[in-house]
Amino acid sequence: MLPLVRGCPVHQRADHSCGRRQKLWIVIAVNILKLTINGVSHIKAVPATMTLLDFLRDEIDLTGTKNGCDSGECGCCTVMINGVPMLSCIMLAREVEGRVITTIEGIAKGNHLHPVQEAMIEKGAIQCGYCTPAMVINGVHLLENNDNPSNDEVKECISATVCRCTGYNSIEKAIHSAASKMRKAKHG
Repeated sequence: MLPLVRGCPVHQRADHSCGRRQKLWIVIAVNILKLTINGVSHIKAVPATMTLLDFLRDEIDLTGTKNGCDSGECGCCTVMINGVPMLSCIMLAREVEGRVITTIEGIAKGNHLHPVQEAMIEKGAIQCGYCTPAMVINGVHLLENNDNPSNDEVKECISATVCRCTGYNSIEKAIHSAASKMRKAKHG
């Protein structure tokens, strides 16, 4: 991570003493980030105070990750960082230098949805859809580490993400359904 300083002209103002216009500058500290997002390497200059969520949405144009609270309370901004679900709204982009980020856009493989995504659709677990990306990320992480989770483990998995539509039962059923499909595919 290389800190830089970038100047941006804001506007010009009149210097009444001699009739000239002067430029006013804002100085912004930026960092050069090297990271991998959904399997693609990126090198980008970003303001030192930019959150990972804003970086993903505004600089990389990956808008699947949602901003529900901007304070780490709702979990809608969850992405995987080096395979671990984390909140992107309270993490600075510069903190993920050199890491591997997976967003909801990186879960499907080509035109093939992940079993958790398929099950969310089949079980009617997508209502307004705002929490869905985070629920999928959390479900995928759980099933990558435990292909036969208990009800309590599934509830714990999704407990960090608020579903304002209160669709928790259908989300739990979807994760169990995906686990069953994944076990069958693995064991024949």
